[in-house]
Amino acid sequence: MNIDVQDESDSGSGQAVAFTLGEKEEVHVLHPQQIIAYQGPATGRADRFMDVKGIYRKRKLIRSDMSGPCHFVAALPPGYRVKILQLDGKSDLLYDFKHLFFYSKGVTMDTRVLSMKNVLVTRDIVKVKFTGNGIIGILTEGTVCEAELHPYNPLYVDAGSIIAYPENAKLELTVYGNHLASQHMSYHWKMTGHGPVLFQAGRQNRRFERDNNDDGIIKRFLREAVPFGGVFIK
Repeated sequence: MNIDVQDESDSGSGQAVAFTLGEKEEVHVLHPQQIIAYQGPATGRADRFMDVKGIYRKRKLIRSDMSGPCHFVAALPPGYRVKILQLDGKSDLLYDFKHLFFYSKGVTMDTRVLSMKNVLVTRDIVKVKFTGNGIIGILTEGTVCEAELHPYNPLYVDAGSIIAYPENAKLELTVYGNHLASQHMSYHWKMTGHGPVLFQAGRQNRRFERDNNDDGIIKRFLREAVPFGGVFIK
């Protein structure tokens, strides 16, 4: 299997991801509407309804099972990138379903029901966990960063920027810093445990551009002057 990520960074357009599958190779694409070109036997693509327990969507989820030999290209919208991760059977990371783009044969996708406390905070009932050996592709906004958790020294990560975290991690939604800092930041996950945390940088870049270009002076003043204005005034 060969996966080629094509990106003209100065064009302002989204990435294109080209897949070349050999005999008996298979990839499961979770956003089939993004497939824009296909070369191979007509029987090489089979779309199926997904039954992902605990994940509610107004429209039924569809997955494309792509079988080799074939070649196909999937397009991503502007601002989105695909990050390819190799799994060795030892990963215990939990992902948001919205970040998932594809996974290869040999990888199994399971769901994990969150505690009621985390459900109330995140409004997500489940996370997705991958087991097995193979590769997965995740959708991100901007650069993917990684930090290692510590059992006692907490890591604070912007709640909207989290991509994946270890199943063993302890989470608390909070803010940090002095009074002024805590008033004007978005909520963060305070995380302890063992293992890596993946998060994306692009969401904060969009906020920066919005704050400097799109907002009127009154809204900017209210966001800075009102307690927790940065959280509630968007």
